[in-house]
Amino acid sequence: MVKERTLGIIGLGKMGGNLALQANEKGIKVIGKEMKKNPRLSRQGIKIETDYKKFFKNLDRPRVIYLSLPAGKVIDKVIGELLPFLDKGDVLMDGGNSFYLDSIRREKELRKNGIYFLDCGTSGGIEGARNGACFMVGGQDDGIKKAAPYLKKLAVKDGYVHTGRPGSGHFSKLVHNGIEFGMLEAIGEGVELLKRSEFDYDMAALFKNWSNGSVIRSWLIELMEKGLREQDFSKVNTHIEDTGEVNWLAQYAINKEIPIPVITQSIMELFKSRSKPSDDYRAIALMRNGFGGHPIGRDSYIAKERKISRIEKM
Repeated sequence: MVKERTLGIIGLGKMGGNLALQANEKGIKVIGKEMKKNPRLSRQGIKIETDYKKFFKNLDRPRVIYLSLPAGKVIDKVIGELLPFLDKGDVLMDGGNSFYLDSIRREKELRKNGIYFLDCGTSGGIEGARNGACFMVGGQDDGIKKAAPYLKKLAVKDGYVHTGRPGSGHFSKLVHNGIEFGMLEAIGEGVELLKRSEFDYDMAALFKNWSNGSVIRSWLIELMEKGLREQDFSKVNTHIEDTGEVNWLAQYAINKEIPIPVITQSIMELFKSRSKPSDDYRAIALMRNGFGGHPIGRDSYIAKERKISRIEKM
């Protein structure tokens, strides 16, 4: 086992901040990097620096740094800012939803400097970041050995896997998100059928029932029950924003001539949600808000991110 040292986390938003809190509680010393101080996290024991010089001064060598940042050009910008401070043998993990070809390119570029770049698909939403996440990580073995002790501590039981060569972590997360879309759509359509039936269901009670012993029991079913109990379902905004990763998967499948009708249709349904209200879309919006804190209704930032989060072309 490699000796565990200090973990650097750049980006202390919903995911990065909760990972930092979980790490701190599990005895991992965390140094956070943000544009400005975060009093809430500081009060809970997270040391935060606002400039790179102080941030690196607090990290043990070899440095292991987890990036919790939006996909796209911001990742390249931050890597460029980090390069003057990084040494041979340091490890950078991209824990966001970057396009896998962008990750392959970044790994090749950093490898020339002797720096390990790992594409770390991260799942489990805000709750997972706080209490135990799911990590699927691609990259070279030597870099994996340095990062694995941290990730295994921050993962739920059996929630860590080295997926293989660079790019494989983010590609597996891309497929994961496609499956997620299909499952959300199926549940949403079920809600639509129930709401439009001739029966007066206690919807929350029914979803609680399905969470206990049924074939379809899952966290998404549990989140549906929770959303129904906590919000007025009829007033949930049906406009669903997404950052566009599953669109990449559909394009990949078309290029490879791989039929994925369920996932592709789930993307089309998201498009329809932006112009046609329905209980199907209300259900999906509730579940997405439950697992990832995704906004309900329009969000200009996410709509923009959908256009800029992928750099490399297929």
